[in-house]
Amino acid sequence: PSAIDCDLAMKIGTCTSPGEDGNHGGRGKGCPPDERTIFVALASYRDYQCRETLDSIFARAKHPERIRVAVVDQRDPEDVSCVVPIKPCNRDGNQAVCKHGNQIETYEMDRNYAVGPTFARHIAYRYYRGEYYAMQVDAQTTFVQDWDENIISQHEATGNEMAVLSHLPMDIAGSIDAKTGRALEMERTVMCETHYISDNYLENELWILKEDVSRERGPILQPFWSAAFSFARGHFAINVPYDQYMSFLFSEEEISIALRGFSVGYDYYAPSSNVCFHTYAKGENEKVRKAVPLFWENEEKYGDDVDNARTRVKCMIGLSPEKNVHVWNHVGRELYGLGGARKVTKFFELYGIDPLNKVHEHNLCDFVDNGMMHDMFRQHLRADGMGIDYGLIDYRFKDPRRNNSHNSVNEEKFGSEVEDEQRNGEASPSKP
Repeated sequence: PSAIDCDLAMKIGTCTSPGEDGNHGGRGKGCPPDERTIFVALASYRDYQCRETLDSIFARAKHPERIRVAVVDQRDPEDVSCVVPIKPCNRDGNQAVCKHGNQIETYEMDRNYAVGPTFARHIAYRYYRGEYYAMQVDAQTTFVQDWDENIISQHEATGNEMAVLSHLPMDIAGSIDAKTGRALEMERTVMCETHYISDNYLENELWILKEDVSRERGPILQPFWSAAFSFARGHFAINVPYDQYMSFLFSEEEISIALRGFSVGYDYYAPSSNVCFHTYAKGENEKVRKAVPLFWENEEKYGDDVDNARTRVKCMIGLSPEKNVHVWNHVGRELYGLGGARKVTKFFELYGIDPLNKVHEHNLCDFVDNGMMHDMFRQHLRADGMGIDYGLIDYRFKDPRRNNSHNSVNEEKFGSEVEDEQRNGEASPSKP
């Protein structure tokens, strides 16, 4: 859309109890926080942990009755199903599939037809039915106790209807108290760094928030978005729908959503506390996670057009301004292209990105992970809470360490760790 219809946005959101007219839908801001519904998109590729994630979503929610999950289960017949309980329901009826089966939508796909996470998530979001919030997580996610109340409180704390809370969750090892379900790990990630890779698109890097950024400050603004965890008002799923034409593109989905969301008027925030954690292929979980197949195994069958798909995405979101408009496929441009509320050139100017020459300013995290960006930009939040007014922000990031040697030993080690994880189809946060 060219811009958000503010009145319509405020009306989006179903409630667990009906309004005065007897309807659950269309109450929007009139719905109390503890009755606001949550839609969860959960895409899984042959992942044995999918059903554990599903159980965690419901079992650790304070109000599980308000949650509805759409599962896209891509698997072989012999693979563990996301929606088959770990134990028979007559032995343990409290499992999610047993107790909340009517709140779970399932799309089962033969894994031989799977073409990557973006298409699977596109399918999942087709099940969205006007819930107040829309969230997406990966299939190897474990939630903390009362996560739903926590994340809604964080979203409310931003005072921003257009806030999208997103980050790469920390590793699960030692992060949750087994008895209470409460988070033990207090460190948080922030999406504040990017880099160009060989195909000339931007790929996120991973960063830990500085310890002196207090949780009491609430969520802080950040430039980028992560597909591993995203929580926003439901209209985000409608206004920035998943592009179904991105077969076998992996990291591209994150910069695509980030730029498209920015252009429509959304703002990205790093959560102020952890509501979930990931099981990564490292440490005690390395062996079992590395045994989980990855969607790349189908690339030889369907991956012939990957380069054309990548060119299309880069052109649609402004990352390839040098390309002639006639040389790329425009399919889906109206639906999956940029919005009209903000120009992406403003995004590039703000964060020191030159899409024409494929270069960018380094060390952007120096501006973000200490809360400096948040303090500078939040004062321009519109009075009606409909996003940051970037028209009032005259700022261009410049690398504060440009005169120093860019790559320190720690940075080189950090980049190497990220690349190793990404080659395996996943990445876990590390301290820089």
